[in-house]
Amino acid sequence: MRFSFLGGAEEVGKSAFLLEDEKRLLLEYGIKLHQKTEYPLPFQGTIDYVILSHAHLDHSGFVPAVYEHCSPPCIATYPTQALSTMLVKDSMKVQRLKRQKVNFSGISFRKMLNNLVPLAYGQNFYLSPNMSLTFTDAGHIPGATISTIQVGKRKVVYTGDFKLGETWLHKGAECVQESDILLIESTYSKREHPDRKSLEERLYNEIRSVLERGGNALLPCFAVGRSQEVIQMLRYFDEDMKIFFDGMAKTASQIILDYPSYLKNAKYLADCLSSAEWVNSQGQRAKALSKPSVIISPAGMLEGGPSVKYALNLNEESEIILTGFQVPGTNGKLLLDEHKIRVNGILHDVRVPVEYLDFSAHASREDLFKFVEKASPEKIFCVHGETCQDFAGELRAKGYDAVAPKIGESFVV
Repeated sequence: MRFSFLGGAEEVGKSAFLLEDEKRLLLEYGIKLHQKTEYPLPFQGTIDYVILSHAHLDHSGFVPAVYEHCSPPCIATYPTQALSTMLVKDSMKVQRLKRQKVNFSGISFRKMLNNLVPLAYGQNFYLSPNMSLTFTDAGHIPGATISTIQVGKRKVVYTGDFKLGETWLHKGAECVQESDILLIESTYSKREHPDRKSLEERLYNEIRSVLERGGNALLPCFAVGRSQEVIQMLRYFDEDMKIFFDGMAKTASQIILDYPSYLKNAKYLADCLSSAEWVNSQGQRAKALSKPSVIISPAGMLEGGPSVKYALNLNEESEIILTGFQVPGTNGKLLLDEHKIRVNGILHDVRVPVEYLDFSAHASREDLFKFVEKASPEKIFCVHGETCQDFAGELRAKGYDAVAPKIGESFVV
């Protein structure tokens, strides 16, 4: 069995892992969002199956490029299919607006859509007489999966992005017991997340303070997952707070509500969403900024979407609160480090306070070690993180055969 790492090694972004045995399986084919979009390495030959863990662009954004060369089934849950279609389509639009080349054709995008194959949690899908695939809930975003691939008597587990702890959207993932080979995300291998309940109270108190002094609390949120979670936690504290809901988060929310079985409490989410004012025009955006309010809007790393314009038009009593991981090279990271954002190549100063609160939907350090202990693998590949080498070293010190592969490396196991 051969594993090749085409992306997502020692980095967060452009995840792409090739597993070759009886069949050639491409686990993810994502992009990395910077001022210039980055892509994974190309694969050689054809692919028998694409397995997509979830919809975020760092996992799904380059899948259409596969269909420039071949037409494999792309296996994903129903929510992942719908959400990745939305996100990839938007990514194509954003790249054109930035005058960047989209490195696949519209025909290939449509071929991807025609080759989507749904797989529910807990069902077995036979890739060949000797290979099967099972999805379990990853607790990351709606439809996200942990993939278990049985190859004869050997069990390969790919975590994708996962979270064991419960959130407003999810009950949390369960560890997969007893594996032979484990590919595990490593995003937060160096630190724990803060206590969730305390963090929620801190967010609410911060927002209340902003509103009381006459400002806007701008929350640039990921359209899928974070936007829906934030509105639920805010409504828990305050049923009357004025909340504006903008951008692609609206479409994502409508898709997510179409699949209630993938949510912890679909009715509560629907009630919270209906209580917000959904922005559909520039006039409504001006209205949102004209009075104290909360504005929830993509993009979570300020790489586009309405959040960028809001950020440049806030009054001096306002505040920007980032609730998700900011990849180096993105506007969000630039804002955190230098209080600037880049629009059309021009740097703009942001003079309002900026706060970062770690509402991560990824596994904490404790979660990662717990998953490894339960999986008890013979071989571990640490991927999707900037501290993969350190994580692998810690695992080796505990007696595991762990490695942090580099992009372009292959291993026969």
